[in-house]
Amino acid sequence: MSTLHRYLKKHITADLKEKMVFLGGPRQVGKTTFSQSLIANYSDEHPAYLNWDSIEDRKKIQNGDWPKTEKLIVLDEIHKFSKWRSLIKGFFDKLKKSHQFIVTGSARLDYYRKGGDSLLGRYHYYRMHPLSFSEIQNQDHKIKPNELMNTLLQFGGFPEPFLKKDLTSLRRWHKQRQERIVYSDIRDLENIKEISNIELLINALPDRIGSPLSRKNLAQDLEVDFKTVEKWITILENVYYCFRIVPYGPPKIKAVKKEQKLYLWDWSELESPGAKWENFIASHLLKFCHFIEDTEGFKMELRFLRDIAGREIDFVVLKQGKPLFAVECKTGEKKISPHLNYFSQRTSIPKFYQVHQGTKNQMITDRIALVSFPELCKELNLV
Repeated sequence: MSTLHRYLKKHITADLKEKMVFLGGPRQVGKTTFSQSLIANYSDEHPAYLNWDSIEDRKKIQNGDWPKTEKLIVLDEIHKFSKWRSLIKGFFDKLKKSHQFIVTGSARLDYYRKGGDSLLGRYHYYRMHPLSFSEIQNQDHKIKPNELMNTLLQFGGFPEPFLKKDLTSLRRWHKQRQERIVYSDIRDLENIKEISNIELLINALPDRIGSPLSRKNLAQDLEVDFKTVEKWITILENVYYCFRIVPYGPPKIKAVKKEQKLYLWDWSELESPGAKWENFIASHLLKFCHFIEDTEGFKMELRFLRDIAGREIDFVVLKQGKPLFAVECKTGEKKISPHLNYFSQRTSIPKFYQVHQGTKNQMITDRIALVSFPELCKELNLV
């Protein structure tokens, strides 16, 4: 399949007619390739694509030096320039009738746009996610569902390792990506004296996936204070390395309130089958939430449900503060978790799914279903 036909193309193309588009997302997720594909008659070193990391392009960006005949201009990694907000505001206000602008970056552009001159009302923000089950299957119906699921689980959804399907290449890609995140993205955006310690944190995170995240224990393991660990995790979130979710606490449940769970944007880094499966589902649900939020404007949240007695359901998806459904992850076609029945009797969550890696699909009650992963994607209309 081609990585050019990404799931956001129709929406971004429509929004460019009125505003700038900011496109954030993890490094190497396909933002640059996607953005370049929208430039008319694109070829290598096209003058309408300018990257701040290039010294030559940097001068052109500051001077607004691009072909005046080109309708779409792509400005990549420009958020690394301290005055980028006022610069692109000036470009847009002056040239919005003749040009369209895509601003891309491997960091949370919504975070790094804060402060300085306001860009409010001048852009739409999108978060590009890795390739997912539904996105690939919608383009290539010949791939068997379980084969596709297993390939995604093993090689992840980032285009390069997914398309290569080679374990040696995957390991090398992991190493190179981590180095670029730490020594390029973070170093350029944050003032951290001991930046090598971020690598130690990255190495410590895989063992924490899916479990309650203890920042206190992390701080002790890394021999730093609690606030430092919290700052470092936030930085890793801002460059799309990991994401956290918080508890959902309906009124009739004595739910935990301060716990957090953490997941990686690249689940292929994980070795534990259970943690990888849960992260895989978390990533697909987060993509679903971000897609609806970015394209329709509804407030979407991915949370988990856990009470003080330890009963837990892995994920709850909320829309405008109201629960849409809950998902429990199991690797095998096991019997239904008793926690689903417990919480279905005590919450207003309309539907509960227990998703597994097999093929079995069964309605347990009118609100509880045992489903395969392909069936979950189909039922929830995941992107």
